[in-house]
Amino acid sequence: MSKTVIVIGAGAAGLATAGLLARDGYDVTVCERLDTIGGRAGEETVDGFRFDTGPSWYLMPDAFDHFFELMGTSTAAELDLVDLTPAYRLFPEHHAPLDVPSGRGAAEALFESIEPGAGAALADYLDSAADTYDMAVERFLYTNFDSVKPFVDKRMLPRYADLAKFLTMPLDRFVAERFADTRLRQMLTYPAVFLSSRPSRTPSMYHLMSHTDLTQGVQYPQGGFAAVMDALHRLAVANGAQIRCGADVTAITYYGSVATGVRLSSGEELRADVVVSCADLHFTETRLLPKSKRTYDESYFAPRDPGLGTVLVMLGVEGGLPQLEHHNLLFSEDWEDDFDAVFNAPAAARPLGASRSIYVSKPSATDTSTAPAGHENLFVLVPVAAAESLGHGDMYRGAGSEAVERIADAAVAQIGEWCGIDDLAERIVVRRTLGPADFAERYHAWSGGSIGPAHTLRQSAFLRGSNRSRKLKNLYYAGATTVPGVGVPMCLISAENVLKRLRGDRSPGPVPPVGLEPTLRGF
Repeated sequence: MSKTVIVIGAGAAGLATAGLLARDGYDVTVCERLDTIGGRAGEETVDGFRFDTGPSWYLMPDAFDHFFELMGTSTAAELDLVDLTPAYRLFPEHHAPLDVPSGRGAAEALFESIEPGAGAALADYLDSAADTYDMAVERFLYTNFDSVKPFVDKRMLPRYADLAKFLTMPLDRFVAERFADTRLRQMLTYPAVFLSSRPSRTPSMYHLMSHTDLTQGVQYPQGGFAAVMDALHRLAVANGAQIRCGADVTAITYYGSVATGVRLSSGEELRADVVVSCADLHFTETRLLPKSKRTYDESYFAPRDPGLGTVLVMLGVEGGLPQLEHHNLLFSEDWEDDFDAVFNAPAAARPLGASRSIYVSKPSATDTSTAPAGHENLFVLVPVAAAESLGHGDMYRGAGSEAVERIADAAVAQIGEWCGIDDLAERIVVRRTLGPADFAERYHAWSGGSIGPAHTLRQSAFLRGSNRSRKLKNLYYAGATTVPGVGVPMCLISAENVLKRLRGDRSPGPVPPVGLEPTLRGF
């Protein structure tokens, strides 16, 4: 008989874990408390506008390619990807807009046109980013840090000096040593936000992120990230996994030092040989387990950084918006104030913390299915403090909190002013918002954070924690709140790392695709 697995949560990590383990011969059941799949990578349709409510940048394409190959298929077979040109449009405060291209040659030319000598400096920077990216893939991402051998390998010896520098020097200083123009510095340090952090606290090892957008390029999956979640769901079910929506897990059951399954809010108990929680780690440890069975208690979380909170504003706009590209970034000139408002505000003042450096996506530029004819779809992300006290938006409550709606108003006004859309507010026909309290309520997100714990030095690599319980030997974790980190690609990798745990695989790199043969028990 095959071993049974219960996976908690049907977000990216939960669906990926279910697919990989089902394909490896396990009998998998996924328990999802909401009535839809996707988790934070959700979707809502309002009056003909289809809004992604989470991730919107498709980066690290090799991680997707590898996962789909493990599942016996390919990215091309599962997703319809479109190359975005430009990669994004930058609206720097007090400067004209800049279109930032994908591809090294074009990016180097842009940098040189702004700052003499910056083209050659970017070439060196991207060489280092590519090399560091490869090292991360080979040694730090697809690993459970349960063996020191990959890190004392003789091939790593020449890298120790660079690695020490990358881990101890913050990203903002690493970039500032090479570029003077504020706009160039911001292009190279904004990926810290994707890591739920700020450049001054993000290790410069993460300059590898520039390899993913400037070199690998930026793509968009037609149908948005909902299409990605549909693909993960489709593959999990095809390989025999059972997905149960509306199944709210309220406890992980155990006997002695062994997890025995889960208990649902209905009172039903499900038994399993293995439990994998893809729910928020803080929630898993402090709400689903008694204190005696916790690997990570409140004292562990207290000094840690929950990362970024967000106010999401979804707008349906009448008429065209040629001023905007698919991806748009509005950066204030002195954005340290923005980061201070988000990360440094004392708890009592956090409801006032919001950034003026914001992200605006116009998916209707690429995907006509996201808006009715003659209209545009805008998704606006405003970084705020990770604080539930900021309140809810109006998407699921009918009315948003005063703080969330005030932040949304300010974002709409800023887009109109900075992007030259004077009548933007008057043309909005649909508006919905989400706030930190929505993330806390719907996804049990620690402190209302929207992405996951910040990638600071103390919260990166093996310092981010373990994906295995120390108290219950068959309880594992996957998702953005554990290793290797935040973002959909990292969630896919976290699922693979659980597979490696169960196989006893201590190798540092990705699982070879030939290691998984199709079972297709669902057919």
